[in-house]
Amino acid sequence: MCEKIAAGILGTGSYVPEKVLTNFDLEKMVDTSDEWITTRTGIKERRIADPSQATSDLATEAAKKALEDAKVDPSEIDMIIVATVTPDMNFPSTACIVQANLGAANAAAFDISVGCSGFIYGLAIAQQFVETGMYNKVLVIGAETLSKITNWKDRNTCVLFGDGAGAAVVGRVESGYGILSTYLGADGTGGKYLYMPAGGSRMPASEETVKKNLHTIFMEGQEVFKFAVKVMDSATIEALNRCGLKPEDIDMLIPHQANTRIIEAARKRLKLSNDKVYINLDKYGNTSAASVAIALDEAYRKRLIKKGDIILTVAFGAGLTWGSSVIRWSK
Repeated sequence: MCEKIAAGILGTGSYVPEKVLTNFDLEKMVDTSDEWITTRTGIKERRIADPSQATSDLATEAAKKALEDAKVDPSEIDMIIVATVTPDMNFPSTACIVQANLGAANAAAFDISVGCSGFIYGLAIAQQFVETGMYNKVLVIGAETLSKITNWKDRNTCVLFGDGAGAAVVGRVESGYGILSTYLGADGTGGKYLYMPAGGSRMPASEETVKKNLHTIFMEGQEVFKFAVKVMDSATIEALNRCGLKPEDIDMLIPHQANTRIIEAARKRLKLSNDKVYINLDKYGNTSAASVAIALDEAYRKRLIKKGDIILTVAFGAGLTWGSSVIRWSK
C-alpha cells in the first residue's frame, strides 16, 4: 500500500510597503487618539502602499522571498493561489498577474475572496492538490492593499487596516510532518457585518456610489468582535480535534492580527503562555488575508519556530468566514 503523501510548507516570505502611518498621524486626520486606538485594538502603526503599488506588486515580492526560502524555481510551481479582497482589477485575476511577474509559466492561477481567512483557505486548497498527488508545489499568497478601499474619514475603520503580503510554498514533506488538519467554515448570514457595497454587479460604480464612499469598507464592529471571539475558540479546538491534539500541544499560535483583545481572549481560553502566541498587529494593523501569512513568516525568520513544533493558525473574516490549521513544522 502506498504511503500517504504529506503536504507542508517548504518556504515562506512576506513584504510590507515602506510608508508607515502611525496613530499620531491619524490624530491629524480624524477625531481619534493614540490612546484610544491602542487601548481598543493594540495597533500602533500600519504600512501604506505607494499610489503606484497594486496588490499584485506586494504579492510578487512576498512570493519571490518564499520561493527563495524554499529553493524553488518559478518554473516548478504548479499552481498559484492569491487570497485577496483588493485585487488589481476584477479580471484578470491577481494570481495571473503574479504568475506573469514571476515567470511561473507552468502554473495554474486563480484568486479566492474569503476576507481575512483567505490564507488559511488557500493552504487548505493547496494541501488537497499536493496530498492527492495532482500537483507537487503550490504557491499560496495572502495580499492586500486595504488602504485603497478605506474611508479615511471614518474613524471606526480607518484606524484598523494596513497593507502587506505573505506567501508560502506548499509541497511534499516527510511523513508525520506538514499540515495535519484544516477546518474551514462560513456563515453567509453575517455578510452584512463586513462588506464593501459598490463595485460589483449588485451596485455598479456610478457618480452616486463614489460620492457616498460606497467603494470603501463598511463594518459593524461590535457584531464582528462578538463573532470573532466565539469562532477563534471553536475553530481552534476543531482543528486540534481533527488531528488528535490538545491545546497544551501547541508550540506557537499564529492568529489573525485584528485586535489584541480578541487574541488575548483566545490565549487565555487555550491556557497558552504569552511566548506561545505571535503578535505583530502593533506594527501592521489588520492586513486581512496577508495577516496570518506575514506573522507566520516573521515567526519563522525570528527562529521562534523549529522543526517538529506544532503550529496552529486561525483566522476569521468577511463572509463571514473562518479557518484554522494545525501544522507540524518541517523546516
